[in-house]
Amino acid sequence: MLTAGAHANGAPAVVLTFDPHPANILGHGDVKLLTSPDERAALFASLGVDVVITERFTRELSSVSAFDFMSRLTKGLGLKHLLTGYDFALGKGREGNATRLTEIGRELGYTVEVVSALSDESGVISSTEIRKLIAVGNVAEAARLMGRSYALQGPVIRGDGRGRKIGVPTANIDYSSEKVVPALGIYAGWVYLANEKYMAAISIGINPTFTPDKQIPSVEAHILDFDEDIYGEELKIEFIARLRNELKFASVDALVEQIWKDVEETRTILKS
Repeated sequence: MLTAGAHANGAPAVVLTFDPHPANILGHGDVKLLTSPDERAALFASLGVDVVITERFTRELSSVSAFDFMSRLTKGLGLKHLLTGYDFALGKGREGNATRLTEIGRELGYTVEVVSALSDESGVISSTEIRKLIAVGNVAEAARLMGRSYALQGPVIRGDGRGRKIGVPTANIDYSSEKVVPALGIYAGWVYLANEKYMAAISIGINPTFTPDKQIPSVEAHILDFDEDIYGEELKIEFIARLRNELKFASVDALVEQIWKDVEETRTILKS
C-alpha cells in the first residue's frame, strides 16, 4: 500500500518510527521490543521502503502539539500523503489521532489514509498480543501472526565452555535487553551466520543443572553439523518451535541424553 502508492506517484516511500518506545519514556510500563531500530529498518527495506526515519522519543517531544509536529514533518519531507494505523496518535496528550491529523492535513496540504486493523478468527492482531505469545514461549503462533519468525541476534560471546566439555558446543549471544525474550526452555530454530543458514537446538535459560542461582537467562544455540570458532561473529537466532521446558537433571549423563533427543527432534521439525 505505502510503497505501491508512493512509487506510482513518483515519490519515495518513507516510514517514520520512534525509539525508545514512548511508554518506556513516559513511565507507562516496560515495553519490550519485537524489533530493534536496525531490524525494523532492514525489514522495511526488504519491503521496498526507500527511507526509514527513527525519531528519538523524549519527554520534550511528547509535549509538542500534533500541529507543530506535522508542520515540521510536512516542511522537512514535502509530505503529500500520510498513512496511519487505526489506533495511532501523536502529539501532546495523544491529540493527533486520525481525525485530528486529517484536519491538520487540510491546512498543511497533505491527505490521510487510515490503515484498518488486521484481524484473524481470534480478533485484532496486535503487537501486545504477539509480545505475550513470545513471552510464554509460543513462538509458532507469534510467527503466524507476524508473518515471520521471531529472532534475537548479537555477537557470539564466551560462556563457561561447559557445552564443549560435554560434547555439545553452543554459541552464546549477547542479545539486547530491550527485546522480548522467549520463555525459558528449549527451542528448534535456525541460525544465520555470514549469509549461511543452519539448523539449531536453542536453549534459553539459567542452566539449573549447573547454575541454579543465575538471574539473567542465557541464549545459546547448538548449531547442528557445525564445529567452527565463531567468537565475535554476529549471529541471528530464529525461533521456530518450542520443544520443552528447561529442566534440572540429576546427572550430566541424563542431561546429555536429553540434549541429543532435543537435537534429533529439532532436525525432524526443521526438515518438515
